[in-house]
Amino acid sequence: MSLALSLDFQYTTSIEKAWSALTDSNKLAKWIMENDFKPVVGHSFQFRTQPSEYWDGIIEGKVIIVDAPNKLSYTWASGGEQHTVVWTLQDLGDGKVNLHLDQTGFSNPQGLEGARYGWGNWFGGFEKVLEQ
Repeated sequence: MSLALSLDFQYTTSIEKAWSALTDSNKLAKWIMENDFKPVVGHSFQFRTQPSEYWDGIIEGKVIIVDAPNKLSYTWASGGEQHTVVWTLQDLGDGKVNLHLDQTGFSNPQGLEGARYGWGNWFGGFEKVLEQ
């Protein structure tokens, strides 16, 4: 059984700034982790953080879809699982943007809840990146 995470966030920003926060390696490092991400279909990359006794601190990814500034998708492999992450951006008008996240491929509820918690924490940093 595959479980999925679906989250929506609204920001007062331009769709271009939100897209940049999702695709610029330096900005990603400020709100997710150090990385070698490039928004190029087929590009393999890593998110890297300090390892712990439970995890090596590495997420392996490969870019699947780049449709600037509306949709971005990549694989997300860590801890023996591979997920697919899909970001969809929608300009709501009046300087507001909806950022929708779908992450699929979870094999257990604990992993799903861990991802929900992780993304919730990271999005405080996303908002700070938008303000820069």
